[in-house]
Amino acid sequence: MTSARPRLAPLYLAGFTTAFGAHGIAAALGAESEDIGWTLLAFGFTLALYDLAEVLLKPLFGALSDRIGVRPVIVGGLLAFTAFSVVGAVVPGMTALVVARFGQGAAASAFSPASSAAVARLVDDSSRGRYFGRYGSWKSLGYALGPLLGAVLVVWGGMPALFWALAVLGVAAAAWVAFAVPAVPVLPRKRVTLVDLGRELIAPGFLVPTLVLAATTGGLAVAVGFLPLLGRQIGLGTVGSMAIVTVLAVVSSVVQPLVGAANDRGRVSVRLGAVGGLALIAVGIGLVAAVDHPVSLVAAAVLIGAGVGAATPVAFSHLAASTPADRMGRTMGSAELGRELGDAGGPLVAGAVATASVPGLGLAVVAALTLGAGGLALLGLRRR
Repeated sequence: MTSARPRLAPLYLAGFTTAFGAHGIAAALGAESEDIGWTLLAFGFTLALYDLAEVLLKPLFGALSDRIGVRPVIVGGLLAFTAFSVVGAVVPGMTALVVARFGQGAAASAFSPASSAAVARLVDDSSRGRYFGRYGSWKSLGYALGPLLGAVLVVWGGMPALFWALAVLGVAAAAWVAFAVPAVPVLPRKRVTLVDLGRELIAPGFLVPTLVLAATTGGLAVAVGFLPLLGRQIGLGTVGSMAIVTVLAVVSSVVQPLVGAANDRGRVSVRLGAVGGLALIAVGIGLVAAVDHPVSLVAAAVLIGAGVGAATPVAFSHLAASTPADRMGRTMGSAELGRELGDAGGPLVAGAVATASVPGLGLAVVAALTLGAGGLALLGLRRR
């Protein structure tokens, strides 16, 4: 499979782009909100626009990639992402930021699930875990490092610098995909009714790995948001707090390809990777809920990063192995929707419980929910 490496590398960049666009812009908007003059309601709405667009459109664009092919959807989505980034860079005012934010999310809804489907279609069963691990590692880097990179760009040149960087990233990824990723043939599709679609969505081969992905992404989102916050509260400062997130990102990026390759060789089963990964995430979040200390924050970052790295590639690999090739795009789009719900739901639960009580309790609830998802995965996943 050495020939697969140059074919898939542009897809890794596409995965990084959507994650960087989501978390990098969110952090930058938070830093600039006082200068822009938003109310809290308007600020929260603008933050949610990217995820809202993805929740609404990912299954639709995933199905479209089954009809016309994954490469046109990826390239078109990346070019649209570039165009809306330019709007954010050159047009002043809140209205332009709202349009740019929603447009970026809509564009990511196209190229993100299509990229996952392309990874699934371009590799064989014997190496699927390894390459999903590499794809997931770059996406995790985007989620975790997006706030840090976004903050650096905003300090250097304001919000326009960040939008220009995303525009350059988008057009570079689009060109690379167009020239380096081979066309994936469109397969004949049978007619699907709403009943058929409902059966697909509740089938264990889809529902269980999607639950694992949602819980994993939810834990990652909570960690990216709360670890720096807790670090600043105990006096680590901004640089030290963001360094903790960097530890998480590096560990996740290293572990994902290793676990994916081990899954391909039969050394790590889907059940072990998924359940073990969720358990590590739960333990990491529970640790920071119980102990406020720099050592506990670093240990939690390592545990959570390892958990994300273990669960993500095996869940995607199992999902791809359970899905017929002719509806791979639709399935990946629906699975990505599950990840978006986890991405939004994890911090929402932690924040809501923390507001009503104390931050530690909010984190403890997320840890318990993650552990519960691991229990369901233990029951629902069959040995490969």
